[in-house]
Amino acid sequence: MNLSAQIQKQIGLFPEGKIFGYTDLDISREEYQSVAKILERLQGRGVIKKMSNGVFYKPVQTAFGELKPDYNEQLRPFLFENGKRIAYVTGTYLYNQLGLTTQLAVRVKIASRSKRITISRGALKADAVKSYAEVTESNYTVLGFLDALKDIRKIPDTTVQNSVKILSAKITEMDEKEIARLIKYALLYPPRVRALLGAILDNLGKSDNITAPLLNSINPLTKIELGLSKSDLPTVENWNIV
Repeated sequence: MNLSAQIQKQIGLFPEGKIFGYTDLDISREEYQSVAKILERLQGRGVIKKMSNGVFYKPVQTAFGELKPDYNEQLRPFLFENGKRIAYVTGTYLYNQLGLTTQLAVRVKIASRSKRITISRGALKADAVKSYAEVTESNYTVLGFLDALKDIRKIPDTTVQNSVKILSAKITEMDEKEIARLIKYALLYPPRVRALLGAILDNLGKSDNITAPLLNSINPLTKIELGLSKSDLPTVENWNIV
C-alpha cells in the first residue's frame, strides 16, 4: 500500500468531527513533506478541512449540511503537544461540566505549567492560567477538581454550601488511589484548598492517617474564611474554617 492510500485509510478510521495533526498519523518525520501534499489533495476533494497550520478535521455531514467539530474537540489540539497532554480547561467552563453552575463561559481558561496558551479564533476564545503542577493525562481531572475547591467562593450562580455538597458527593465516588492523588496535589495548592478538602474528607469519615498530610501542612493559627458553618459542614472547626 502506497503512502497516499495509507493516509486515506487512517483518516477514514477517524470519526467525523475528529481534529488531527501530523502526530496523530502513523508516519515518520521524514514523510511529513509528502504527507502535506497528500493532505492538500484531500482538502481539495473536501474529505478533510484545515483548521490551522498543521491541524485538520473531518467535517461532520448532516441532513442540514456540514458541521465543524464540537467545542471540546476544537479545544483539544491546544491541550496536547507531541501527543502528550500539557494543559486542561478550567474556570467556569469546567465548573459547568462538573455540575457546579448553570452559567456558560464566553471565554474559557486553559491551565498549563509549561506553556502559556491563549486562543482568539472566531467563537473559540481562551485565556491562559498557570497550573499548580505539571499537567499529565493522569492528573488533569484531579487538578480541575482542586481548582473548583480553590475558586469555590467565585463560582457563579451558586453558593459555597451547594458546591460543597456536590463536590463531597463526587469524592464519595472516588477510590482510594484517586483520593490519595487528590491529597498529593492538594499539597501544592493554597491553604484554603487543603483545609476544605481535609474538612470534606473528615466529614466523609476518612481516617486521620489519610487526612494527616493536609492537616500538618496548615498553620494552626491560620483562619480559612469560606463562609461555612458547622451546619453546612460539621467538621469545619477541626480545620479552622469559618
